[in-house]
Amino acid sequence: MAKLEIIVASTRPGRVGLPIGQWIEKEAVAHGGFSEVELVDLAEVNLPFMDEPNHPRLRRYTHQHTLDWSAKVAEADAFAFVMPEYNSGINAPLKNALDYLNHEWHYKPVGMVSYGGVSAGVRAVQMTKQVVATLRMTPIFEAVAIPFVTQFFDEEENLVPNDIMIASAKAMFEELARVAEALRPLRETAEAR
Repeated sequence: MAKLEIIVASTRPGRVGLPIGQWIEKEAVAHGGFSEVELVDLAEVNLPFMDEPNHPRLRRYTHQHTLDWSAKVAEADAFAFVMPEYNSGINAPLKNALDYLNHEWHYKPVGMVSYGGVSAGVRAVQMTKQVVATLRMTPIFEAVAIPFVTQFFDEEENLVPNDIMIASAKAMFEELARVAEALRPLRETAEAR
């Protein structure tokens, strides 16, 4: 079975991405289709704006934070990005985290959990799909899109998902597990090089 990493993309104070990520983590564990599920918070990873002197495809990293990020991404077989939409597009911390690496992302599926206002973050998802495809990732169709996200939080700031969100998460995990296994031979061949 595949290891799933859930990446919380928002790093700003007051964000709602972390409780959404924690809910997605619980749903992924309950799904049972992954050998391991890990929540990775970009606010804790705390990558500086790209500061490596060499192109990521060379894997000649000079900073410990890059070596640590490389190891974290390399150990995953699949990803779920929990992402906001900023100005109709991808937020800077997620784009920066993607740009730090190259080979470590190859042949891994990614599901998108987006949130926002009326668009539910789907414009950011479309932009992110272009980026991850260039990294040889496979963005899957099944996704969780949360419109008017604040309506799903109670007074204690806990996420209260509806039936559509729960069903969407289950469908996304089914496809992530299936595609991660289908891509395993490509990952193994790439790692052997």
